[in-house]
Amino acid sequence: MTDTYDSAPLPDSVCEPRATFGLDLPWPLPAYSRREAHVPELDPAFRFVPDVCRALLLGFAHNRRVYLHGPHGSGKSSHIEQVAARLNWPCVRINLDGHVTRADLIGRDMVVLEDGLQVTRFVPGMLVWALERPVALVFDEYDAGRPDVMFVIQRLLETNGRLTLLDQNRVITPHPAFRLFATANTAGQGDASGLYVGTQPLNQAQMDRWHVVAELDYLPADQELDILAARAPQLDAQCARGMVALAGLCRRAYGQGELSTLLSLRALLTWAENHLLLADLAAAFRLAFLNRCDDTERPLVAELYQRCFAAELGAGHERGQQYRY
Repeated sequence: MTDTYDSAPLPDSVCEPRATFGLDLPWPLPAYSRREAHVPELDPAFRFVPDVCRALLLGFAHNRRVYLHGPHGSGKSSHIEQVAARLNWPCVRINLDGHVTRADLIGRDMVVLEDGLQVTRFVPGMLVWALERPVALVFDEYDAGRPDVMFVIQRLLETNGRLTLLDQNRVITPHPAFRLFATANTAGQGDASGLYVGTQPLNQAQMDRWHVVAELDYLPADQELDILAARAPQLDAQCARGMVALAGLCRRAYGQGELSTLLSLRALLTWAENHLLLADLAAAFRLAFLNRCDDTERPLVAELYQRCFAAELGAGHERGQQYRY
């Protein structure tokens, strides 16, 4: 990918949304004809949620700022990356943990070597770098960002928002193909459940600047089965149905306040991968999920496991067992 503003390309192709995403859209969907270094790897097994996919495509096609929130492991960042992969759109993710500072995003003066001499130069941060390029920038864990960092982003939330570098007496106009997305576990109101420690309520004036706010929950059981079959084709079909059924029961128990830990799609895939490596379903489940649960809640999880697989969770090797779901 080119590193200068003037030569950075605009989308030179059009994507067919029905064939690519299974959606009918009333406007053309711009794309790139060639893959660049920052285009994510395409996952052919990925399954899109139509409403979320439509919201993301609105962001790519019409330069709308999209805020996507939902529980952990539901595929928020993956949705953005897989849309970008199918559009050949370069995509860069920044995790807004507590160590990301304003200087990391904007840049700082640094001592560099030029012709063997040490000179002080302004080195741009990731935000400045991305602004001048055809890049979809994704801020992960947006509701965990530091307040001073969040206010740097606020001006950019307007469609043609410019960034002013006071130290450089410079105003940066975003590249026409620059796109901005954010993912978070909360809708910006904070977390009352205690599940997402470190998140915080977001400034409502800033939330008001996001053009599109979408919510992504866990997928329906049939779609999770499709993903398991695609990601772990060696997995027995009955076993996969039992795994998905157990995930649903655990999530229902969480919703009723009986469990404090969610069995996410990510954990479900990890469980399947562990099982294929160990050939031991119960041991794989303990490593992927049970060991994260509170001691007082493990008997309930074991009971749910027994309901789905007709086997004790601590029984060891599970080959040849009967399944219930």
